[in-house]
Amino acid sequence: MAGGEQASILDAMKDQWTSMVGMAGMFIATILIGLSIQPVYDIPEARAFGEAGASKGGFIALELMMIGIFTVAIIWLARKGIDWLIKGIVLFALWMSMFYAVQPYAALLLIILGMESFATVAATSFMVSAGSIYLLHIFPEWYVVNGVGIMVGAGVVTMIGVSFVPVLIILFMIAAAIYDHWAVNGSKHMLELADTMIDLKLPVLLVAPKSSDYSFLDEGDRVMRDDPPENSTMDWDDPVPNVAVGKDKPKGREALFMGLGDVIFPGMLVISSVSFLPETGSELTYVFGTMYTGPLAVGLGTLVGGLMGYLALMTQVARGKPQAGLPLLNGGSILGYLVSGYFALGIDQLWQDITFL
Repeated sequence: MAGGEQASILDAMKDQWTSMVGMAGMFIATILIGLSIQPVYDIPEARAFGEAGASKGGFIALELMMIGIFTVAIIWLARKGIDWLIKGIVLFALWMSMFYAVQPYAALLLIILGMESFATVAATSFMVSAGSIYLLHIFPEWYVVNGVGIMVGAGVVTMIGVSFVPVLIILFMIAAAIYDHWAVNGSKHMLELADTMIDLKLPVLLVAPKSSDYSFLDEGDRVMRDDPPENSTMDWDDPVPNVAVGKDKPKGREALFMGLGDVIFPGMLVISSVSFLPETGSELTYVFGTMYTGPLAVGLGTLVGGLMGYLALMTQVARGKPQAGLPLLNGGSILGYLVSGYFALGIDQLWQDITFL
């Protein structure tokens, strides 16, 4: 990289450091919330395909196929202008994921209050999750989107992380990274999907504003695509595009956007590590259950690796163009898993036997 280009990227990163730090904080918070509730769902009954299905690669192939079908369906509906159906499908899926994340915390609160029962936990979890989704529907400002998005992401990383062994999660992450690179840099349909979600103000992404006066409600539907709209006077050759024009406007993007998938995939490997690696080391018992320091060290090492991937991703985002996040985020997480696993457990403990069916 030439010195001048490197300096310009560093300047752009300094200009956007609040957004980048905020996004990193949400990345960490989502995964740590999922990690905190992992013991509650680390049981055969909570695994998506049962205890035996945790090592079957055919179910990972099914997950990938469902992601592809969902993407095609949402883009088709958006092109047909059927926004109400997109919003209904997505909000229902978000409510289900959020319900799982809220439930353990609702149970803890009710225990403290001396009101715990199956009915009260279920009712409280339903009201909190449904109320949050309704608030999102009527007032999708960035902090509402982020609050719902973090809890939804925590629910998804937990439910998928406890359902598959790390080897399958890693294969899933590699396949998803390849797909993400093609979808962003090749076909570019992922950018269209992201713009659809931004336009509908749906929390399948996280929003990190650069300043406190930013409003997600004012965001248009062409944030991610760098082809200029008609009659635009914006300088699209600027190193950091998509900025407001005028001497009093800040340089760089007004906010950073990260799809929830960019958090969910690294988070799945963190949860899977804690769920399936050998239970070595000391026991750590807290309100939601028990963990062991050996697999927990690998999980946290995976998170650190994901953050290293995030830092590398930000050097590319600072250039001002949409980037495929999963190649760097997943790559960093997998590397963190292998390195921390080598030191905490031994490399031979990181393999799980898998079958296709």
